[in-house]
Amino acid sequence: MTLDDLRVFTAVCAAGNLSAVARDLSCSQSAVSQHVKRLERETGLVLLERRPRGVVPTRAGRILHRAATDGLAGLDAALRHLDDLRRGVGGTVRVATGATTVRHFMAAGVAEFRARHPEAALQFETAGSSRRCLEAVRSHTADLAWVTIGPALKGVEQRASCELPWMLAVHAGDPLAERASIALGDLAGIRYIELPAHSTSRVHLEMHLERHGVRLASTTSVADWDTALLLAELGLGHAILPALPGWGRGTGDVRLIPVPDLPPLAAGWAARSWDALSPLAIEFADTVLSHLSDTARLTDGR
Repeated sequence: MTLDDLRVFTAVCAAGNLSAVARDLSCSQSAVSQHVKRLERETGLVLLERRPRGVVPTRAGRILHRAATDGLAGLDAALRHLDDLRRGVGGTVRVATGATTVRHFMAAGVAEFRARHPEAALQFETAGSSRRCLEAVRSHTADLAWVTIGPALKGVEQRASCELPWMLAVHAGDPLAERASIALGDLAGIRYIELPAHSTSRVHLEMHLERHGVRLASTTSVADWDTALLLAELGLGHAILPALPGWGRGTGDVRLIPVPDLPPLAAGWAARSWDALSPLAIEFADTVLSHLSDTARLTDGR
């Protein structure tokens, strides 16, 4: 059993097709098949089930695929670190983020970290949602992810680092704009701008509203918090949003009014194992936290 055998096998499981893997590897389908057959001889088990339109892993194949995927990803990460040492560079930090994360949570921290480590490589992957960020960490394609803290995901540690109170974003000319705060009952009549479907923030918000019997009517939906804020500023509806660092109480034509009866949203870092992170990645995470705006209430995430 060789690393090449395992790499080819995991590629076949992902593609579901031997010929597609052969094309990707610029080799023959027979060569791909030989890698799989060697694994089957050594394990004494059938690992792939042949079907008319491809292959699928058997039960034994799924077990080996999971183990091989984790092992190869960890090995690849170690090889990257060794390559950094060989080339004499400062190392790499790979960060999975949502659409607005770097702007609101990381800008000052990234700038300081870059000034301190000009030779380090920073790689940002926009994953689009907290769930996808967590998956990127679990699959070893990211060292760190900044996420809205949600349900536990096996193989990933989440550490709440700040609390984000909920705010109602309204146009400055809206009748609600002069309120000092908004009660939950007052939300029933708003023109709700929906947060991204299935996002952790939306699930958190609607779960608590439902507990209080509040149902929101909506004709508008968005893909990220910044777009929701912009639409509220244009007077196209009302957005219920976490108070992101730097937003304050609103500027220009938008006002942000606290909704104190909603529990704050927690946000923070996620990693496969905090203890296994490189010193550089830990320093990057700590630098970002040290620069979070006062509008985000910091918690003890350690």
